[in-house]
Amino acid sequence: QNLAEITGIGHRVVAGGELFSAPIVIDDRVLAQIRALRDYAPLHNPVEADCIAIFRKMMPWALEVAVFDTAFHQTMKPVNYLYSIPYEYYQKYGVRKYGAHGTSVRYVSAHAAKMLGKPLAQMRMIVMHLGAGSSITAIQNGQSVDTSMGFTPLSGVTMGTRSGDVDVSLIGYLMKKLAITDVDQMIDILNTESGLRGISGISHDVRDLEAASPTNPRAKLALDIFVNRIVKYVGAYAALMDGVDVLVFTAGIGEHSSDIRARVMQSLDYLGARIDSSLNIQIHDNAGDITAVDAEVKTLVIPTNEELMIVRDVMSLSQAVAQAE
Repeated sequence: QNLAEITGIGHRVVAGGELFSAPIVIDDRVLAQIRALRDYAPLHNPVEADCIAIFRKMMPWALEVAVFDTAFHQTMKPVNYLYSIPYEYYQKYGVRKYGAHGTSVRYVSAHAAKMLGKPLAQMRMIVMHLGAGSSITAIQNGQSVDTSMGFTPLSGVTMGTRSGDVDVSLIGYLMKKLAITDVDQMIDILNTESGLRGISGISHDVRDLEAASPTNPRAKLALDIFVNRIVKYVGAYAALMDGVDVLVFTAGIGEHSSDIRARVMQSLDYLGARIDSSLNIQIHDNAGDITAVDAEVKTLVIPTNEELMIVRDVMSLSQAVAQAE
């Protein structure tokens, strides 16, 4: 009710590039850098920068903190984050994989370790953040090893309206076919008209597609492709880590669609990952273990809580600033 009571504000910022590997107190320089990274997350960073500017004007007394989705993935090694293009493009323009959903992955991975009573550093974990935007992340020794989103949040698995991985040659080909001269327009199609919506022709929402799929072949196909891409990434990341100990489903679809969870897990039996069908159906809105009794790999459902992670980061930096004064 009283803005003066607010002493700290946390902002989720999708793209921090290589500039930011941890949360940071926002000043004019940091805000300018967030704006400069707009090409790394064109749907997100410009809006986030505008929101930060508004809050700084409204509450100049409050400590404002930027928490970056990309920060968690700064532990990836060059072999996993570099693209096979001329190296000078990375040196000059910062072209590399950055990933996203890092704040969510930070939360659920720590929560998973707590649920299992084991140190995160001793587990090989794959987190499936499945929502309107979806990503898969491999975690080993408590650190991000690889993740499906790339230079921007457009790449990786099929998403609600985003295409996920496509052959980049398609951009030039389709621009010619569609008589598009502005590459941003083509990228916008891949960001907003593709994915589940593009394949199904009816919706980006998995709930709509699940309801329609018994009588709508394209709705069924969209879900089939969604599951297919998730399974491929999980398999690749299990190979990358020489196995997996824990699988985690999180975010809107991962938390609430027992059908998607079941379909994904049907293809992962070879990893020793199996779920209890009854537990899978029963779980709602709470963290839970849906592992089958004979499984070698633990499978968990954990509601993400990015807001809580951001609050913790703001509190931590607030304390650090207070101690430094």
